[in-house]
Amino acid sequence: MFEAVEELVGEHAGLETKLADPSVHADQANARKLNKRYAELTPIVAAYRSWKQTGDDIETARELAQDDPDFAAEVKQLEKDREELTERLRLLLVPRDPSDDKDVILEIKAGAGGDESALFAGDLLRMYLRYAERVGWKTEIIDATESELGGYKDVQVAVKTKGGNGATEPGQGVWARLKYEGGVHRVQRVPATESAGRIHTSAAGVLVTPEAEDVEVEVLANDLRIDVYRSSGPGGQSVNTTDSAVRITHLPTGIVASCQNEKSQLQNKEQAMRILRSRLLAAAQEKAEAEAADARRSQVRTVDRSEKIRTYNFPENRISDHRVGFKAYNLDQVLDGDLDPMIQACVDADSAAKLAAA
Repeated sequence: MFEAVEELVGEHAGLETKLADPSVHADQANARKLNKRYAELTPIVAAYRSWKQTGDDIETARELAQDDPDFAAEVKQLEKDREELTERLRLLLVPRDPSDDKDVILEIKAGAGGDESALFAGDLLRMYLRYAERVGWKTEIIDATESELGGYKDVQVAVKTKGGNGATEPGQGVWARLKYEGGVHRVQRVPATESAGRIHTSAAGVLVTPEAEDVEVEVLANDLRIDVYRSSGPGGQSVNTTDSAVRITHLPTGIVASCQNEKSQLQNKEQAMRILRSRLLAAAQEKAEAEAADARRSQVRTVDRSEKIRTYNFPENRISDHRVGFKAYNLDQVLDGDLDPMIQACVDADSAAKLAAA
């Protein structure tokens, strides 16, 4: 059934030999690339070896069962184990998103609903920060524009594994989990600003982009227009007093990134460039996906940010993901960072679509 895996086993053994050679590590970039591929193949090879061993064990148990009926029960258990290993191996062989191991920049923007939308954006930020804390990721707020009543008009946060970009267990990287969060999130509740107790509907947009490394995106100085301006905000040292805020426009694409949170113009420029690179990488990847016309994107859409992907209904303590039909009545726990069941529903639907396409 899995004849093609033998080639991957051979590749895995070859990588193991290369990585044992000290001279390979003289080129750190190449060593990281080899390590990443080795880590990707290791669980596949381990599952395949277990699958093959279980097949051999079944044959042995069947032979023994002809003379000793007590082995019949062992055959049934081994056959069940083999079915589980078959499914695990099938899932491991699903083509991986090349960005799955990447860290991300997550942006939340208040949308329709005014102050209530900004408050909801703040709730979403807290939800993602708590989720990152639960799974052991690091977070860093890059830039933020707060609203007058609390919450955020716009906030950008970097989310990364504690070790930074690198090989992770398949499906457990930051982008692998958070890429399904991009889209319009709708909330239904009685706003703090509503005196009559009526339920309002408002929304906030979430944009998730894999964070680009310098080598992945070529940004030419001549393609950039850099504007500096006076920071706006609640005040403080260097805020509202100096032209420290930076806005960078990538002229060929029109993509804009800005930052005003840092005290110096140089720091704001560095952060804005970081955001710009991730947006350029995301734009390039989206263009490639569109040209490939991948049918699975109709199953779990992570690119179309215009559609409402999820509803947070406070009166019913209900959360619904409209793409995969997920529904649960633990909204309070989800907002406290318990996102894994909902994310896993998206992962499973995406994997099923990939398997069907394959």
